[in-house]
Amino acid sequence: MFSLPALRSLVLLLLALALATPVLVVAGSWLAGASPNWGHLSSTVLPSYLRHSLFLALFTGTGTLLIGVAAAWAVSRFRFPGRRVLEWALLLPLACPAYLIAYTWTGMLASEGALQQALPLPLPDIRSPAGAGLMLTLVLYPYVYLMTRAAFVSQSAVALEVARTLGAGPWRRFFRVALPLARPAIIAGLALVLMETLADYGTVAYFGVPTLSTGIYRTWFGLGDAMAAAQLAGVLLLAMVVLLTLERRARKERRISVASARAAAPLPLGRGPGLLLAAALWLPVLLGFILPALQLLVWSLPRWRDLAEPGFLGLLGTSLLIALCTALAATGLGLLLIWARRLRRDRPRRLAAGLAGFGYAVPGTVLAVGVVLVLASLDRGLNNLLASVGLPEPGLLFSGTLFAVVFACTVRFLTIPIQGLDAGLQNLSPNLDNAARSLGTASLPMLRRVHLPLLRVPLATSALLVFVDTLKELPAALVLRPFNTNTLAVRAFELASDERLADAALPALTILLAGVAPVILLTRSIRNPHQESPHADH
Repeated sequence: MFSLPALRSLVLLLLALALATPVLVVAGSWLAGASPNWGHLSSTVLPSYLRHSLFLALFTGTGTLLIGVAAAWAVSRFRFPGRRVLEWALLLPLACPAYLIAYTWTGMLASEGALQQALPLPLPDIRSPAGAGLMLTLVLYPYVYLMTRAAFVSQSAVALEVARTLGAGPWRRFFRVALPLARPAIIAGLALVLMETLADYGTVAYFGVPTLSTGIYRTWFGLGDAMAAAQLAGVLLLAMVVLLTLERRARKERRISVASARAAAPLPLGRGPGLLLAAALWLPVLLGFILPALQLLVWSLPRWRDLAEPGFLGLLGTSLLIALCTALAATGLGLLLIWARRLRRDRPRRLAAGLAGFGYAVPGTVLAVGVVLVLASLDRGLNNLLASVGLPEPGLLFSGTLFAVVFACTVRFLTIPIQGLDAGLQNLSPNLDNAARSLGTASLPMLRRVHLPLLRVPLATSALLVFVDTLKELPAALVLRPFNTNTLAVRAFELASDERLADAALPALTILLAGVAPVILLTRSIRNPHQESPHADH
């Protein structure tokens, strides 16, 4: 017989398994054998998908390493004009999804675009694999910068001073001392960049670059083969598992860069070198946020009256509804799993939190495939059951409504509240729980009267991050939305794909402005580098 705590642990594990079902279905798609179309895919388009995905990973990984590590070293080790502003301004490109700056840079570099008109020389066509890699680099380097800067700031001043007394110059101290100590943080940031690169759909689809992410969509809707799409998604999921394993191993090894009692003080630069360094650091901010934001604003100003149009209000309402439901569901489930694990740290509860937190590593296209397969089977089973007892069939109750989008986004972003609330609960002493129990307080009243008031900030932060990430989510919404239903991200993508860039500006600018909120939250990590953001940890 199960005890009551053990039964609760089993229920939590079953809940986590239900949330992980779409991923498990994709992972197990090969168990039934290869799809009849797999031979055709592997001999024609699969090599191109793999080649372009690998190229983007190498291009973006190299670019984000160069920008992120160099920027982190500069702002943590040197004092120059504008350094305090650049510390947080270098995070601003995170507010702009890659597909949005892809639209804006395409418009600015077009023959009638602002930059092409301002410069006398013809500019290159950005709609290429290298152009897609550049767009991804400009918005993803802050992940490497954020984690690497925290590692640099927390490094011991003694190690650098010892290296200097042994005759090591600035470059040698950087490559032989500072960089090896920060390597685990750099690898963790790089793994996250590579996962985001392989998961990207909007940029590569708009630029016409065939990758695994776009191949899943084309296979599903072009060939009409859900099984082949699931198996192609399994290839992408395998790559994500490898990258996630590398990231977690790197995170475990971060103990080699523990903060010491005295951090190294920034070295002052002369006015000339300082201004040159500041100009170089402002360049990725200019290209990745300021210019795209200004261009979207210029395009949007003549259309400001559209803000009150029913069409835009409908898009905004649907997007906000999906984002709000996802934020509430993900935050509530995250709180349930982490709080239950605090009450009883048995293996089922630890496994439940781990399973539920895996979704962030799964691309939206992969989740969309899994969600459709799961919810379509659930709809068929429910309709058949009701028909067998003579009741009317409800139709696509799960897979044909907004529930599918909310479910997919909840699975994808559940790891944000799990990590954020886990960090928050770890800061609460177990003595609080013991004191409450000694006063006769049961578990639920203790959660309401003790834990929740102390977790207001992690709860609000996690909910806001999930809300904004859901607003920006494109592939899951594109695949799972009901007929005649759009979100801001999907509408901006459709208009941009039709070369109506100016018309796409208003929904795109709305998404960008919403994305500034997490960046403001991340600036807290800049002020206190030892306290990482829950979003930056994944």
